[in-house]
Amino acid sequence: MRLSAIVLAVAASIGAGGAGKAEAQTALAAAPTELAAATIPLPAAPAERLKKTRFVIALERKVEYQVQSLPNPNRVIVDLPNVKLRLPPSLAGQPVGIVNGFRAGLGAPGKMRVVIDVTEPVIVEKSEFLGSSGNGPVLLSLEIAPAATDMGSLVQAAASMPASAVQKASAGGTIQPPVPRPAERPDKRAANAYKPLIVLDPGHGGHDSGAIRNGTVEKEVVLAFARTLRDQLRATGHYRVALTREDDTFVPLEERRQFAEDRKAALFIAIHADYATSRARGATIYSLRESVASNLAASARRQSANDALSDSELSSLKSIGRQGPAVKSILADLAGREVESNRDRTSIFARAVIENMGRSTNMNENPDRNAAFQVLLTAKVPAVLIELAYVTNRADAAQLRSEDWRRNVARSIRSAIDNYFSHQGARLPM
Repeated sequence: MRLSAIVLAVAASIGAGGAGKAEAQTALAAAPTELAAATIPLPAAPAERLKKTRFVIALERKVEYQVQSLPNPNRVIVDLPNVKLRLPPSLAGQPVGIVNGFRAGLGAPGKMRVVIDVTEPVIVEKSEFLGSSGNGPVLLSLEIAPAATDMGSLVQAAASMPASAVQKASAGGTIQPPVPRPAERPDKRAANAYKPLIVLDPGHGGHDSGAIRNGTVEKEVVLAFARTLRDQLRATGHYRVALTREDDTFVPLEERRQFAEDRKAALFIAIHADYATSRARGATIYSLRESVASNLAASARRQSANDALSDSELSSLKSIGRQGPAVKSILADLAGREVESNRDRTSIFARAVIENMGRSTNMNENPDRNAAFQVLLTAKVPAVLIELAYVTNRADAAQLRSEDWRRNVARSIRSAIDNYFSHQGARLPM
């Protein structure tokens, strides 16, 4: 079974003495062009076997190194300390075996990286030093082979391995690294990724019109805005989005909050338009008043302690000799920590909304406010209420009816959501 070979004798620029160079070149000349008989090849068609390639890097001395094969794009990575090295001559656009290009450079301070571009998914069957056994120049030899991506053929190959080969591997012989999985399309990978659920709650609806002024009806403009924001969020492919109402329907306040809690939402955003007897204008962001949030958190912790384990679960613990009260206390403590985390998450998100909305619309003179709105009375979901603008202000009312304004402001809130989920405290599902 022939190997294509990309080899390089140690060059004078490495800086070693003549004896060291001669030794390395002798070792290179003696390097086999065929795989050893004891090596068990992965199953492959004859044409694929011819692609197996030996790639040789000249180094000034032996060093510790790491080799890995990666897909999409298919390549082999060799990480080295900052050492003098030489690569084979350029391929001039003509692949040799499975290798179709290579390059080297600083991968990090004090680190060299060699990238070997390959024509398909591969494994590195063997890596070893050839040449000097002392401190002289050496050749780092990599034997690269196509990866078997068919699991059935891998199992069949493993079953057909002689016992001596298995014993050799278990005794410290060469063990194959995991075969890389076939690369997934980005859209398929995104579809399988965790997507946090964002619940949008357009206020009022049905018989409850909300604020009405200057030709603007609150229940209509907030529903239109919620739909615009929903569409933009879904278009990113990063989120799942649900509305508490999709049409002109009245939903009780308690059911809106429960809607988010039941679905384990990662964010709850109530959307409203404001009303004032003054000349106030601009957007305002409300989160739960601190004193109310503290009382709610304490209540939630007590409830968590009561609900941590059912009677049947407590009986099961006793039957296996476990202390139910101790386990219950631990679970209640974890639930309490989650309550506190939600308060922190709400604060992080409120700040992100204020910062981003200010780039697309007018903000109230005091945009960061606290209140005890009923839809915010939750300790289970980070929740804010956004008053988009004042229907009592002619300029604000005109903006609320503008599709362009809705798109721009929705885009800024989408950016706030992106920024929020990039924060370490909001990344993990709850």
